[in-house]
Amino acid sequence: MIESKFLKENIENIQRLMSIQALRHFETRNLGKLLRLSKIRQYEDGEQIIQEGDMDPWLYFLLSGRIRVTKEGEEISTISRKGEIFGEMRIIDDQSRSASVHAIGQTVCLAVDTSAGNRLNTSDEKEARLDFLLLLYRIFAEYITIRLRLTNEELVKARRAAKKSDPESEEPAEPQPKPPAHQKRHIEKF
Repeated sequence: MIESKFLKENIENIQRLMSIQALRHFETRNLGKLLRLSKIRQYEDGEQIIQEGDMDPWLYFLLSGRIRVTKEGEEISTISRKGEIFGEMRIIDDQSRSASVHAIGQTVCLAVDTSAGNRLNTSDEKEARLDFLLLLYRIFAEYITIRLRLTNEELVKARRAAKKSDPESEEPAEPQPKPPAHQKRHIEKF
């Protein structure tokens, strides 16, 4: 891994952050705070970015390349869209990393040190910390919603495929109860 120093808060870097879909709608002052807590990391093919079970505080934005996400050695997904975030679950629930992430080909990421939010050096430190946390949680909420929708679609596809491949597994439709005779006559009048 090749890693930059923490990034500087300047207009060029803020404009680069604004090219990331998830960050387009944030104020420049918030993006500046994010920059001061961020590094650029470059990985080679197969290099590990996140280790399942670790407790590191880094959140990642994919800038270029692709990544492979695995859990217990099984591939969960690959990600190749610029601006996609990963590593957020550890930050949200404060538990160990739920999966490993490896670079596919040369991969460049923006790595944000979320523990550094505790050390923001501004005159109004409490407000700065709150702004930083709100920024992160808004980003998380947007991405988790997108991923949950995709997971729902994949679940439906998998269930349909399972039913097609094993017709015996389909549950027979439950018979609809017949209305009592006096209700039946009333329904037939309409």
